[in-house]
Amino acid sequence: MKNQHGTSRPSDVMEVLADARPDELDPARLAGSRRQREDLPRIMAGAADSRAARSPKRLWGGIRPLGAMAAVAAVAASAVVVSTLDQSQSQGPADGPRQSSPASGPQADGRLELLSVAKKAETATAEGAYWQTTTRSQDVNVVSPEGGKGEAIGVRTKSTGQWSVGVRPGTRSLMVSGLDAVTEPRTEKDAARWRAAGSPATMRAEVPGNEAGGTLGYTMGAQQPNVMRTDSDDKIYAVGPRNVSYQDLRELPSTSAELRRELERLYARDSGADADAGRTAYVLRTAADLITMPVKPAVRAAAYRVMAEQPGVRGLGDVTDPLGREGVGFAFPGTARTPLGSVEQRLVVDGATGKLLAEQSVLVEPSAKAGEAGLDAGTTVNYSATTRMGWGEKQITVPENARR
Repeated sequence: MKNQHGTSRPSDVMEVLADARPDELDPARLAGSRRQREDLPRIMAGAADSRAARSPKRLWGGIRPLGAMAAVAAVAASAVVVSTLDQSQSQGPADGPRQSSPASGPQADGRLELLSVAKKAETATAEGAYWQTTTRSQDVNVVSPEGGKGEAIGVRTKSTGQWSVGVRPGTRSLMVSGLDAVTEPRTEKDAARWRAAGSPATMRAEVPGNEAGGTLGYTMGAQQPNVMRTDSDDKIYAVGPRNVSYQDLRELPSTSAELRRELERLYARDSGADADAGRTAYVLRTAADLITMPVKPAVRAAAYRVMAEQPGVRGLGDVTDPLGREGVGFAFPGTARTPLGSVEQRLVVDGATGKLLAEQSVLVEPSAKAGEAGLDAGTTVNYSATTRMGWGEKQITVPENARR
């Protein structure tokens, strides 16, 4: 399949390979096909990277407000107390994705599928005044009644969030979280345990790593939404340790090699002396953040290619996301310890358009407390499903009852 644009110098090595590839081997034609599902795992099983996958430094950050203080302020102001697993949540009918056509034998490493997605993400769209995303979230935790008496109870917090980022002079960036938010028992068994405890209005979840032995409070039932402003002067996003402007985003490198080097430079600044530990996880996480931002289509495609280059990325084949939408799943290498056990980070992407469908944290090895509440391996304990991502000309409407 030759370069149809007639350029003499492809933008990166992957494009050189793509230009030399016969049409019948185009990943876009293979994606989702029987041949891919049967052949790709066998091919990739022999090419496993020998480097050990390191545990991520942090869990899903998802799209986030500018800077650490803004994120802390969002949590402190929220009527819905989230678990320590993640601050970006989404709502859906199930606790996890369904793998609709699993590959037989060892799982593929996901590289060809990610490269196919990258080509779909290169489609240009007209710009607007606001970059807007809508997400539906769900966060699962295990709580106890006040005083710690009674059985462990699984709860879930479901909500919708909107983020509208102004990119033109004079515009503001607003995040509304907790729309239609509700905290409730996760299953009928959890509801029975809650009723047996007297249907308490508030419950507690332990927070590890706090010298004072802190806890998180959960208020059952419907919650009040919150609104916060997420821009500061011309800075609209945090990319690694940097607060960046729209112009900064538009100037990011659009080839995978240059973008990877930029992300590695950011990691070195962010990690200080510990510049080697966790680099792969950092690059993967930051590249995943970039695909949700108003970057150029070529940069979004480069971010997917950067993810494809990282060791240990595993393809999950055809899956459905927590909202039941069909897509292609990918798992990042390594696991992270949480109060509910070790979790694996996953993405679900629309293979036809290159758009992100969902980010998830999936239990790999439940803790004793999670097991007591019926959380098994494979349970999605946190997800953020994107239902809209694109340009708009008008600022979002803030509910009158939103906390400010």
